[in-house]
Amino acid sequence: MLSKKTKYGFKALIYIARQDPAVPVLISDISEKERIPKKFLEAILLDLKKFGILGSKKGKGGGYYLLKDPKTVTAATLIRVLDGPIAMLPCVSLNFYERCDDCPDEDNCSLHHFLADVRDSTINMMQGKTLHQLAAIGEL
Repeated sequence: MLSKKTKYGFKALIYIARQDPAVPVLISDISEKERIPKKFLEAILLDLKKFGILGSKKGKGGGYYLLKDPKTVTAATLIRVLDGPIAMLPCVSLNFYERCDDCPDEDNCSLHHFLADVRDSTINMMQGKTLHQLAAIGEL
């Protein structure tokens, strides 16, 4: 299940991706239109800025804007930035691997193999969906 942080991060980025790329988007506009609590949104946007997905401009005419081309930002990247590992167990995580304390033999663990397959299928789907594609869904 996606955390609220990740859900709101997706909603905010999709909103920004649908706007004129030459005009920074105000936090208050995103908050109001997407029904995201403003303080929570500020923290999310700062995380996305820290990871180089968003940029910001202060002052009059300021706000947030995409630094990266929305065609290159995948759903998998956004989830990892906002929530961390995609894998359901640390022993099958590609980027955050940890051996399970209670597993004597990972190579013969049925759960490990099954969840590695789940991870691979999930990542393939998420890597195949970009912010550009998500922003185009439902757009008139």
